[in-house]
Amino acid sequence: MTPTYVVRRIGFYVLIAAITLFFAVPMLWIASAPFDESPGLGVKWPDWTLDNVRKTLDHPYALHSMVNSLVICVTTAIGVTAFAALASYALSRVRIPGRDALLYGLLLLSSVVTGTAAMVPIFVMMFQLGLIDSRFGVALVMTGGLLPAAIFILKDFVDAVPKSYEESARVFGASTGQILRDVVLPVARPGLATILVWAFVNSWGNFLVPFLLIRSIELQPGAVLLQTFTDEGGSANLSVIPVFSLLFSIPVVVLYLLVNSRYGFRFHGGIKS
Repeated sequence: MTPTYVVRRIGFYVLIAAITLFFAVPMLWIASAPFDESPGLGVKWPDWTLDNVRKTLDHPYALHSMVNSLVICVTTAIGVTAFAALASYALSRVRIPGRDALLYGLLLLSSVVTGTAAMVPIFVMMFQLGLIDSRFGVALVMTGGLLPAAIFILKDFVDAVPKSYEESARVFGASTGQILRDVVLPVARPGLATILVWAFVNSWGNFLVPFLLIRSIELQPGAVLLQTFTDEGGSANLSVIPVFSLLFSIPVVVLYLLVNSRYGFRFHGGIKS
């Protein structure tokens, strides 16, 4: 064991410790600050109290914004998963001229034309459709933004489903819809779970789209309402923000635990080996 090797290993572990600390400090803050009598921006042992929880629950829009977030994100996740399943099956099984170029073009455009660059035409389109100040309008925009990448990801799972399964089903008189529902989708279920979680998480923390499209505070999701938690002086209200942040993280954690208990986040396309 040479001195150079020892120095490299020490440097490696110091780097890992620094990265761990970088991510651990916010988690420690969000776990302790909600129950601190005088929460601050630093991490310290809290003076235990439940007054912050009471203040947050007494806020007229805090819990309702969580419901708005759930409505928007569940609608988006279901829409992205359903449309991605149909499109990926069509692109996988139907020989369309320029299919690969179309797929990569959609993915490239969805990456290059970001939400910020496209928000002006999107706002005009939603205004013309009468979907300003509508949770469905927000979910529709989010679904369109996430769909190209979702199709690209899910197509690999559909490609891995053996075509012999479909041919056997056709022998017994199954229609295309029945094959998709009863043969392809059950085998590609890990991919569907991947898309569902991915779409939910991406829409759950989205701030820009609902901020621009929703005017009424009663319809604002939690990601937008969070920036309104200020005191009389305009400073961040550290009595409400930590508790709301903790509550805001619960749905994503619960979804992760549910999917992890079923699939263990060991996703495979097609057949498990």
